[in-house]
Amino acid sequence: MEDHSRPRLELLVKVSREVATALDLRTVLQRVLYACLQYVGGERGSVVVMDDLGKPVDATIVYGKQFHDHTTQQLRDIVERGLAGWVAQNRRAALVPDTSKDERWLKRADDAAENSGAKSAICVPLMARERFVGMLTLVHSVPNTFNEEHLELMKTIADQASVAVLNARLYTETQRTARVMSALAEGAAAINSSLEMQDVLRRILNQTMQALQVETVALALIDPASNNLILKAAAGNNSGGIPGICIPAGEGLIGKVVAEKRGVVIPAVRNEPGFSEADRLNGLEMRAVAIAPIQFHGKVIGALEALNPVSGSFDPDALVVMTGLGSLAGSTIVNSQLFGELQNAHRHYRELFEDSVDPILITDWEGRVLEVNRGAATLSGYSARELRAMGVGQLHEVNWAKTGLNFDALRESGSCNYESELTRQDGGKTPIEVYARRVEFNAASAIQWILRDITSRKELDALRDDMTSMIFHDLRSPLGNIVSSLEMMSALLPEEETLDSMLTIAKNSTARIQRLVNSLLDISRLESGQHIVDQNAIDPVALVREAIRDVEPSAAARQQTLANRATSVLPLVWVDVDMIYRVLVNLLENAVKFTPVGGRIDIGAQTAEDGMFVKFWVRDNGPGIPPGDRDRIFEKFTRLRGRNKAGGLGIGLAFCRLAVNGHGGKIWIESEMDKGATFWLLLPVAQRKSPGKIKRQTGRLTFKPDKEQPENNRTAGEN
Repeated sequence: MEDHSRPRLELLVKVSREVATALDLRTVLQRVLYACLQYVGGERGSVVVMDDLGKPVDATIVYGKQFHDHTTQQLRDIVERGLAGWVAQNRRAALVPDTSKDERWLKRADDAAENSGAKSAICVPLMARERFVGMLTLVHSVPNTFNEEHLELMKTIADQASVAVLNARLYTETQRTARVMSALAEGAAAINSSLEMQDVLRRILNQTMQALQVETVALALIDPASNNLILKAAAGNNSGGIPGICIPAGEGLIGKVVAEKRGVVIPAVRNEPGFSEADRLNGLEMRAVAIAPIQFHGKVIGALEALNPVSGSFDPDALVVMTGLGSLAGSTIVNSQLFGELQNAHRHYRELFEDSVDPILITDWEGRVLEVNRGAATLSGYSARELRAMGVGQLHEVNWAKTGLNFDALRESGSCNYESELTRQDGGKTPIEVYARRVEFNAASAIQWILRDITSRKELDALRDDMTSMIFHDLRSPLGNIVSSLEMMSALLPEEETLDSMLTIAKNSTARIQRLVNSLLDISRLESGQHIVDQNAIDPVALVREAIRDVEPSAAARQQTLANRATSVLPLVWVDVDMIYRVLVNLLENAVKFTPVGGRIDIGAQTAEDGMFVKFWVRDNGPGIPPGDRDRIFEKFTRLRGRNKAGGLGIGLAFCRLAVNGHGGKIWIESEMDKGATFWLLLPVAQRKSPGKIKRQTGRLTFKPDKEQPENNRTAGEN
């Protein structure tokens, strides 16, 4: 027993010494094979290393004293079929004295009798701490060369070498992982150091070439419009003609990678059945190729392609590196695209900002000017540099009632507008309309001020005011003479139907002109802040009745129905009788203008809910008023577009609002498009005042007080 155990112990020591001094997997495998050939015998051998999933990760094949490169197909054959495959599946050693008589041996062409013929073989599993590490095989060209003793020696060597092989495999995997992580880390640092698209693409290509050591790399992105792949950039040998090539969606290996969202490594392109013309990049010679999808948030946006490794074959971790670079590239490319869009939007904004006709300022929330456009410098006379050293309050008087103290109201509402005056560099003043709103500027909240020059509008307003003043000052005197003359003619001329009709027309026309002149005068007075002093208690039903009487002829001419809905007993209102009479007439005439022929107009009054006001209304069935115009329609000289072309100066409704507001009341509109409009107004109730009567004097109403009488003794107005 000692005679057999001593040599075996010496063998274990020698094998241990051979393999324990190296950690490189390929070196360990070569030393294990040399030990087997030296101590067991044989002419050739192989050792295959398996991972924990049972897949081959590396192998060494030796013929005599020469090591040979293996192929993926060879590894597949060794593991899946033949003697080594049987050992891998059964985890048991196998001795084959004569390969021609054992079914486990995979017959090859060189096993024929006229070639090398039958052989002798030994194959043992490599087991380290109950983990299957791989298979060790020896072959001799002479049958029956190996026996049980050789098998035991092989087991001894395998037992001693298995741990070294496992350690070397783990070390190699660790080194490979470290290389992959290092390559990806370096790639991430390099790729993400820029957001300019062309620079990003160049960095992606350079990192791919450096990590995989290939001759040529190319990058394609999916065209959103056609879904085709467009080669955007390439680097390396003969890459000049690659950019711009279009690969139809789904065609070639690259199309398959995009469709399946999974990378591939093709070690021999000429043997790959999926290779097609779509994969030929400008006639470039392609020996081996690795393709990985470029993804962003799980969506494929393109593909990265590496061609012809310098060493002749791709490393086992090539696909891992390519996939990682594809993910990095996806994020960087999308960020670059977003950055480009942001730059374009910023450039477009700057162009609009600079080329805007209106002066624009950007300030912080302290009012300090941050940015200005050319228009602001031109209007103010200050240079852009001088403006940036100023506060917005130095340029115009801020309306703190609109913006709020410290711009608090602007922070809440987001915008406001008002009129002010711009103080120019020469000390002069320019009337402006200010539009202020909250904006984002340089990633911070700020205020944008648009200062619109309204000099022309102010001059036009002044011209209109002058014209208005001329009308009611220069026309009142001759108009009064006309009215007096008509009264005298009525008294002097004989009663005759034709003459009476002509006089009535003349009186109505002059009354209408008087109402217009008086309204213009009232607008001027009310806008200047004068109070209404000539107020009396009057029956609202009587006011409605008198207004209808003056408008009835116009409504009848258009075959319109004019209905009086003010028929109940109502409290007296405290008003300037002539002024409110003209308000009602204006509203009725406005309704007649915009109500179609044969239409209907209602006017009515009722006590408001709180009992402090009487609510009047005038309703038509005309085209209606758009929501955005329901406030603007009360402005002077305003006529809405899109309505019929009825004439007028656009002052009637402006007078109505000023008159009603001057009485402490309120006027507003309710309207539905194509279904008409309703004008509502509230007028204050008289506090137990004696009622008066309305007296007509040639188209003008005057107030005649009655004797004191209880309010509840009044009768309802007539229809």
